[in-house]
Amino acid sequence: MSLARRLVRASLQRRAALPDAVRHASRLRIADSVGIGLAAAAQDDIGTQIVAALAEGSAGGACGILGRSRREAPAAAAFANSALMHVLDFDDIHDAARLHPTTVTLAAALAAAQLTGASGASVTDAVLLGDELMCRLGVACSPTGTGPGSDWFLTQLFGYFGGALTAGLVLDLDEDTLVSALGLAYMQAAGGKQAGFGTGATARAVYPAFAAQGGVLACLLARAGLRGPDGAFDGVAGLFPVYLGSQPTAAQLELLLAAEPWHASAIELKPWPSCRLSHPYVAAALALRRDSGNVDPVAVQAHVNASAAKLCRPLAERQRPATLQDAKYSIPWMIAFTLVRGRVALGELGPASLVDEQVLAVARRVEVLETLPDRPGHPPARVTLRAADGRVWESPAGIEREVDGMSEDDVRRKFDDCLAFAGRTPQQSAALWSRLLALTAEPDVDFLFEGGALP
Repeated sequence: MSLARRLVRASLQRRAALPDAVRHASRLRIADSVGIGLAAAAQDDIGTQIVAALAEGSAGGACGILGRSRREAPAAAAFANSALMHVLDFDDIHDAARLHPTTVTLAAALAAAQLTGASGASVTDAVLLGDELMCRLGVACSPTGTGPGSDWFLTQLFGYFGGALTAGLVLDLDEDTLVSALGLAYMQAAGGKQAGFGTGATARAVYPAFAAQGGVLACLLARAGLRGPDGAFDGVAGLFPVYLGSQPTAAQLELLLAAEPWHASAIELKPWPSCRLSHPYVAAALALRRDSGNVDPVAVQAHVNASAAKLCRPLAERQRPATLQDAKYSIPWMIAFTLVRGRVALGELGPASLVDEQVLAVARRVEVLETLPDRPGHPPARVTLRAADGRVWESPAGIEREVDGMSEDDVRRKFDDCLAFAGRTPQQSAALWSRLLALTAEPDVDFLFEGGALP
């Protein structure tokens, strides 16, 4: 039996008995993603460019776009919503897998649900199972700064499969059709990381959207009768041998197929709208700003590992980023921004910050030293400051652990901030939060798209 079929069967078996705790966590992630998407839709930049591109030659469609009055065909709407959920670099992430699952799976689920009138419960469960598949694939790969998976956006590469499984579950496809959809998803699979490693492009903001779009398209093709290849993962030219260098090991197969644990339970919500690998350095800079009394440093040293080093090269361009996407991906610039501003939030971290001369001056003083061990998950960040009078401060040991574990109250505050950024009132925010936290009781998801605005 192919691995694709075994994965589909495992997902269908999990769907029959989903624990209440993991379903509640899924609703929190859905609420978080919707809030981020609405905040992004309020910006007149990349979101507008995406919608304009999708509208070319289009006469509309059945599926809504967050914060917009326009409707599009299902795959196009999935692309737009996924892009909006990721464009601010604020979306959830599984640290060991190094991927953003819900930005793909929720966008795919919403498109499928609007085609069929599927319930909120169907969407919640499908998103959870799609997230679980993506997380397991990512953990099986366990990416670091080098080796298999290090040069792929795993959100995109594995997202084709997570998006297809999610949309297929919402569409209530049978086992054979789901396996076919995974094969058709594989035929689209891509995700080279040059948009992240290079500088000057804004397209890094939208790479998950290709996977959401591809997952929905794969399901619609499979539902129409097109048969995809069965060996998407472990065929002679499947995902593992071609994209990751070898067939899955026995340990990887066990991880992918075991009933427990729930890997989606390790998905974290972001406290700051920047690349997750920069988060430990933001935490370090906040601690140093507090401990030093907000001293103006004459020198800053950032100790990094091989993973974090990729967010520091080429150094001169990372110290003076040309785009907001480059800035959020730059460890030197994020350290400088945090030291100067003392707050990393949507209202602070905008285009105007790219020309803040005080931030740029501190960024030029950041020296990057690749001295730390590489591993999956957070880099073990270490930052030191030196003042003009010779005093030196070093960030606390284990600072990377301080960015984990947002409470439900923290998530609610983040949601309210996103809705305020989107121009919604506190009353609108509270009403939407309540409906999203009770999503499993909603008959459908149309309330998210009523005229492009919230009631």
